[in-house]
Amino acid sequence: MSPIMLASLAFGLFAASAATANPFVVRDKAPITIPFTRRFNFTGESTLAEMDRIRAQSFMCGCGRGNGCNYVSEQSAAATIFDTDATNGAVDYTISTGIGSPPTYYTLIVDTGSSNTWVGADQAYVQTSTSEATGETVSVTYGSGSFEGNEYTDTVTLASGFVIAGQSIGVATTSDGFDGVDGILGLGPEDLTCGTLSNEDECIATVTQNAYSQGLVSAQEIGISFEPTTSLSDANGELTFGGTDSSKYTGTITYTAVTTTEPASYYVGIEESITYGSDTAIMSSSAGIADTGTTLILLPSSAYAKYEKATGATYDDDTGLLRLTTTQYDKLESLYFTIGGVSYELTANAQIWPRSLNTAIGGTSDYVYLIVNDLGSSAETGLQFINGMTFLERFYFVYNSGTNEVGFATTSYTDATTN
Repeated sequence: MSPIMLASLAFGLFAASAATANPFVVRDKAPITIPFTRRFNFTGESTLAEMDRIRAQSFMCGCGRGNGCNYVSEQSAAATIFDTDATNGAVDYTISTGIGSPPTYYTLIVDTGSSNTWVGADQAYVQTSTSEATGETVSVTYGSGSFEGNEYTDTVTLASGFVIAGQSIGVATTSDGFDGVDGILGLGPEDLTCGTLSNEDECIATVTQNAYSQGLVSAQEIGISFEPTTSLSDANGELTFGGTDSSKYTGTITYTAVTTTEPASYYVGIEESITYGSDTAIMSSSAGIADTGTTLILLPSSAYAKYEKATGATYDDDTGLLRLTTTQYDKLESLYFTIGGVSYELTANAQIWPRSLNTAIGGTSDYVYLIVNDLGSSAETGLQFINGMTFLERFYFVYNSGTNEVGFATTSYTDATTN
């Protein structure tokens, strides 16, 4: 069944069961959930850690906020809440997005670390009766990629019944670093679009903002559910617009305000501390970001060194990751991330790369590779860590741009032994 059929089915099931128990957290109307896919797009030319650090360096520059240099890595959804499926690959998460009328469907990276939505990297933009050129050009530089082109407004279809009118769309005339995908669905803060148009004083309303202003959803909120996978590509994600899907998490969601510490505050920024085992402090309370476009968990060099020592891990030249023997892995303890006063346990299994995919990143079956890595010695107060998708796939992740809050909850996969 296609993602769009799944989304339509989800919407129909909601309508049929609204009077009884439904899986959604309802405000004024129901959310809409859309599936998305994780896609392994690792070429081997650089290590995963190197690619993530390139992205991290751009974040630490504070790009966006009118600087016109909103970066994103190539790698690595008032009324109703809309759910959308995603496909899971090991480096990026993609969603099928319809643009135009009738819609042409494009494969776009789901990215909370940027906010421009654009197409044309792989499949060319198809103009229809709803396509309108604004006369402006748009340019965005990402950590290891970029695009330049023209701005249009057009109809965006993310699911049956979830159609956004007049959405700003960048149409690439040139792009670099986006092989196999058509562009990006930007889900970050609006400020990251400022300075990306030829009129540098303009900012662009995001798809989340437009869905809210057009009455499609009752909140400027997205809920993101990933599931760990050992496949190179797997439709294992779900993106919910306008609220959250309670069938995808356990317990309650704890919300915390987006940090005010710059430059983490420009993105989906949070404050957290980290402990290894019962009492080994790894990182004191610091500002950083949660980011769907980063693969690994990146820590400042001082915290990374403490983690390396605590685990007894060895640096592996082939993968750029820390590695353990199977005997060492048996002794690996949990990491505890304290966010908003709540401790989230990242189990030993959650700290390792899926062993069935070791060779895909240049490793061997002899070792167990850790997904905690070094942000670099240039990490400074203001953005000291990134919780990438290897963290987020163990917890339900919520970003509300209207209230400027971030939420987390445990899931049925928090303690999974998938890896």
